[in-house]
Amino acid sequence: MSRKIYVLLALALIASCKPKTASKESPKALTPPNIVLIFTDDQGYHDVGVFGADDIATPNLDKMADDGIRLTSYYSAQPICSASRAGILTGCYPNRIGIHNALGPGSPVGINASETTLAEMLKANGYATGIFGKWHLGDDKQFLPTRHGFDEWFGIPYSNDMWPNHPWQGTVFNFPPLPLYENETVIDTVNDQTQLTTRLTERSVAFINKNKDTPFFLYVPHPQPHVPLYVSDKFKGKSNRGLYGDVIMEIDWSVGQILEALEENNLTDNTMVIFTSDNGPWLSYGNHAGSAFPLREGKGTTWEGGQREPFIAKYPQKLKAGQVIDIPVMAIDILPTIAEITDSKLPERTIDGKSVWEVLTGVADESPQEAYFYYYRVNELMSVRYGKWKLYFPHRYRTMNGQEPGKDGLPGEYRMVDMEEIELYDLEADIRETKDVADEYPEIIAKIKELADEMRARLGDSLTDITGSENREAGKIE
Repeated sequence: MSRKIYVLLALALIASCKPKTASKESPKALTPPNIVLIFTDDQGYHDVGVFGADDIATPNLDKMADDGIRLTSYYSAQPICSASRAGILTGCYPNRIGIHNALGPGSPVGINASETTLAEMLKANGYATGIFGKWHLGDDKQFLPTRHGFDEWFGIPYSNDMWPNHPWQGTVFNFPPLPLYENETVIDTVNDQTQLTTRLTERSVAFINKNKDTPFFLYVPHPQPHVPLYVSDKFKGKSNRGLYGDVIMEIDWSVGQILEALEENNLTDNTMVIFTSDNGPWLSYGNHAGSAFPLREGKGTTWEGGQREPFIAKYPQKLKAGQVIDIPVMAIDILPTIAEITDSKLPERTIDGKSVWEVLTGVADESPQEAYFYYYRVNELMSVRYGKWKLYFPHRYRTMNGQEPGKDGLPGEYRMVDMEEIELYDLEADIRETKDVADEYPEIIAKIKELADEMRARLGDSLTDITGSENREAGKIE
């Protein structure tokens, strides 16, 4: 046997004796990423330092943005509580699955068992799942989060103002006591909300510590800064924007506690943390409302201030730090994006979202969605974003412009405005939506109307009396 052949055979034998590995990456890199979704309530676009706030200290969120990415054209699914949550948790336009407006105590409807939530998708992939905060997708037992993919829940079933202390209690509303849930059991009545943010944070940290050795999905839907505003003594009077600013500072502290728990458990690099809000500020509450500056209007409208929200994401193993991305993204895109990065199976039923992972990583320079559709109330298609353009169809909306704002927890009165003609805005040149350019771009209007007609055929539009072919029913009390 020649020396050359002998050497080759020896090398082959040595190679065959080496332990086989699935990848050159370390085992840590092969572990599915943890997912943390922090979701505030009624927070304005301008209410974080890196989004322009200079009167509220948000060092943890600012550092998270420096270490991760910031989306400056991110939109909630609708400008209202329940619908918005339905969108981010299912990847669907809320009206597709029959969730409209804000569900109250004893609502006869809630999320349908046939819909797949983000928690159910990840649980099927071996994730531990926990929610600590506000649910708001139905309070009957069949609608609770523990019936929709969450292993654990500690929090409240709907908004924190749906309680006997509402300023309109006895005249407009007749709310029962606000229950505090541990999984499916009411363990207390919430009478003092000053410690709620702290308690939710402590439970979130405990969940991380308990599940540090398994992939987990942690959902933290804060009840604040929805009115009524409450803050613990450790942040009371600390901001330069009154009680509202104090509340945001405490939420920022909460974010810091969660990030610290990840770091202490060596989970930072392989965890994707997302921070955003459900809709814009409730402007009628004046000094107890947030700010959408420089955007127009707020909660309860499809103007930019109603649905464009702060969005920060951190995932050191995959996302390049310090990116600022202005490409449009909507809450409906979060579920399919997380499905991609966790290698999870998408829901079998049709969803509307598309993965924006290539947008977040800087690979793509445009959204995978041709357009985004802004529904509100009960299936009213009010507006459409197409590239840099935002078109509004005739509809009625509310405004505080020219009205006396509320103060110290009492709301002011909205004025209703009827938009009678189509309006078009160039958001790149006019983020404040002050100049209607509909007369200048008939070809853009024609294109958007074509896209809107296609969506109306699928999901309907009560403003034009069109019934969609793809709408699904919400769950109903059996």
